Order: sequence, then structure tokens, then C-alpha cells
Amino acid sequence: MNKEQKAAVVDEVAAQIEGSEAVFAVDYRGISVPQAAALRERLTEAGARFRVVKNTLTIRAAEQAGADDLKELLEGPTAFTFVAPESGDVALAAKALDRFRREHRTLEFKGGRMGGESLTVDQLQSLAQLPALDVLHGQLVGVVASPITGLVRGLNQLIAGFASQLQQMVDQGLVGGAAEGPAAEPPEEASQDAEQAAEQAAQEDEAADDVQESAGEGEGSEPSTEGEQETDQPETEAPSEGDEEDKEG
Repeated sequence: MNKEQKAAVVDEVAAQIEGSEAVFAVDYRGISVPQAAALRERLTEAGARFRVVKNTLTIRAAEQAGADDLKELLEGPTAFTFVAPESGDVALAAKALDRFRREHRTLEFKGGRMGGESLTVDQLQSLAQLPALDVLHGQLVGVVASPITGLVRGLNQLIAGFASQLQQMVDQGLVGGAAEGPAAEPPEEASQDAEQAAEQAAQEDEAADDVQESAGEGEGSEPSTEGEQETDQPETEAPSEGDEEDKEG
């Protein structure tokens, strides 16, 4: 590798250090090429990249990126794991390294850097115990939604209870009686019926008055008729004594 190629590698590693959300340093002694390929696949799923670079070039890249704390980790065979800022999952990447370490008894943690701060071996192991980012999102959604779910469940129970009580009242005839009977007449029809009833009552009153008047007239006419009959008959005068004597003579 010539000087220009080395300079290009330093620039590339420095850019990865600056642009990564986290950088994990591990001791890769004892790892085989197939094992390294399998580890790279696991880290790719976590949005991370596993890279082995000579310590001399990595030191220059750390100096260029302003990450002097990484220089202290570059003793012995050291590989870096770069976690992408957007698509990467820090916890999932740390978990993949920790699982590989326990399965193959290799790949010891040496430390790292995250958010501009140094990470110790214990902190790296703590990160490996955290749930993955999507699991944390699901837990957060569950915590936020639990009060809303409880409120909706309570409202549903309240509505169901009210509907049950209302149905019981309907079954007992306490509600809905007006609906079962004849439908109420519209206001206009009711007023028309009232007017017709009033007219019929007035007509009945007039008929009763006529009957009473005719009855009164009939009672008053009988005496007058008798008087008229008496006046119409010719008056006969009693015969005088002279007349009787004439008849006898």
C-alpha cells in the first residue's frame, strides 16, 4: 500500500468515526475468516460495519477525527464496529458482538465511543443487555397507549351498562309506552278535530233551544184556542117571560 492509498484509508476511517453514532473496539485475535464473514452479516442487520485496519493508520484517523480516546484502545489486534446514525441500532450491534463473543469465546470488548463520549467495557456490556430499538419503540407505544386503552375500555363498559339498564326499563314498560300506543295526532289535525267538536256542540245547543221554544209556544196556544172557540159560538139569549106566554097563547 503506497502513501496515497494509506492517506485514502485514513480519510475514510476518520469520516466513519465522525459520522457514526457509536464506535466499538474489540480484540479480534482468534477469529477466522468465515467467522468474520458471519459476524459482518449480523452487524449489517443492525446497521453497523465491522472493519479491521492497521493500528498505525487507525491512530492517524482517530487524531484526524478528534477522537483521541480511541487511540488508547489501539493496543494489539483491534477491529472497529461503526454504527450508522440513522439506520443503525446501537443496542442491537452491541448485542450481536456480545452473542458472537459468547458463542466463539473470542472477540473481547476493549471499549468504544458514543455521542462524543468514551465507553468502557462495562458500558458496552450494558448496552448489549438492552432490548433492540424496535422493541423499545413497542414498549414506549404500549406505555403511552395504556391510559388511552383504559379510558376507551372504561367508556365502553359505561355505555354497555347504560344500554343494559335502558333495555331493562323498556322491557318493564317504563320507557317506550308512547311508542307502543296509537301515534299522537299532529297538532293541525288535533286543532281541526277540536273545532269540529265545538261546532257540533253549538249545533246541538241550537237544536235544544229550538225544541224548548217550540214546546213553550205549544203550551201558550191552548188557552187562546179555547177562547177563540167560545167567541165563535153564537150567543143564545134566554127566552123572556113574554115570549113564553105568546107560545102558550
